[in-house]
Amino acid sequence: MSRVLLIEDDPAVRDSLKLALTFQGITVHAVESGEQGLDWLAAESPDVVILDLMLPGIDGFEVCRRIRAAGDLPIIMLTARDDDIDVVAGLEAGADDYVVKPVRARVLEARVRAVLRRAGPGGELRAAEVERAPVERHGALTIDRKGLVVTKGGEPVALAPTELRLLLELSASPGRVKSRQHLLESVWDQGYLGDSRLVDACVQRLRSKIEDDPAAPVYVQTLRGFGYRFGPL
Repeated sequence: MSRVLLIEDDPAVRDSLKLALTFQGITVHAVESGEQGLDWLAAESPDVVILDLMLPGIDGFEVCRRIRAAGDLPIIMLTARDDDIDVVAGLEAGADDYVVKPVRARVLEARVRAVLRRAGPGGELRAAEVERAPVERHGALTIDRKGLVVTKGGEPVALAPTELRLLLELSASPGRVKSRQHLLESVWDQGYLGDSRLVDACVQRLRSKIEDDPAAPVYVQTLRGFGYRFGPL
């Protein structure tokens, strides 16, 4: 059974989301502050964190950064506004996805299950991909598709599940341009209603980990107006 940590200070929202997710067979531990959430995480290991951005005390952005610094636990953030500043800041802090309030329980449940699929063993990699080239070398970067291990210059690179799936998707076809829409569908399991900001923020996080100079990327290159491609070419 999947386990979710819900960090939400509004008791009405917290109780309704906990009830709805529990009804769908998800175990939910709910707390009202970032401090309580971080304390609980020090002793427990949920599968997903659902995190409100506007929290008293330590806000959601800082909680997100601390969770991401500690590991690759998937994070879905809750935001009161579909606003570029809030959404982009949350994604850059390390969130994997976001949902705008007021939250529809079925939408949140679908996002939770999509994040769990992406974070699961192999991230549902196609068997043909693994058999085709289980270990690939691209300059200083090595990608072990079967073992899901990425190294740069012989040193392991710690990637969150969504970052890893994005790298695997792009590197499966070096030199081929992939649109944001394609990446939303293949990496985030989101169709035409998906938000391209998810892709752009994840690309920035990925570049910060695999590029020598994120401002002059070699591995994940931008084709303005088209999307992204994997190099080096």
